[in-house]
Amino acid sequence: DYIIDQGYLALGKALSEMEPEEVIEVIVSSGLQGRGGAGFPTGRKWRFVAGASGSPKYVICNADESEPGTFKDRLILEGDPHSIIEAMTLAAYAVGASEGYIYIRGEYPLAYQRLENAIHQAREKGLLGKRIFGKDFSFDIHVHAGAGAYICGEETALIESLEGKRGEPRSRPPYP
Repeated sequence: DYIIDQGYLALGKALSEMEPEEVIEVIVSSGLQGRGGAGFPTGRKWRFVAGASGSPKYVICNADESEPGTFKDRLILEGDPHSIIEAMTLAAYAVGASEGYIYIRGEYPLAYQRLENAIHQAREKGLLGKRIFGKDFSFDIHVHAGAGAYICGEETALIESLEGKRGEPRSRPPYP
């Protein structure tokens, strides 16, 4: 259904017609902001990551949503998981990442199942994995269920948890 409704069209256009910096410029110009409380400009974050030295680079989707009574992400995860996959893949192309993680709240088994199914479908269609759209760009996504720790909504604690450590915030800088 996502493809019928023009899903993955933006990704196809980006990979076929645009350089990574052009994708970032579109995001900067759009004024898109993160869905967290700080509302950090997405284009600025992508530009920081693209310009950072070192590799590998990762794209992480924080779907922990640990605020009590909050379900803004759950609705997207359960109802439109391909939009998350396409957005993460666009971000990966723009910043030079080859691997992504969705850190999902452990209490969302339906969202987890639907994400895994959507990832499988995207791989089958060549929209994730090696040489997406036949281009020299590869990206894959893994889903990681959190243990329900409120603190893992904070980005550095979430990264610690993804790395198999106790989910506690890191001192900054450096910034993730």
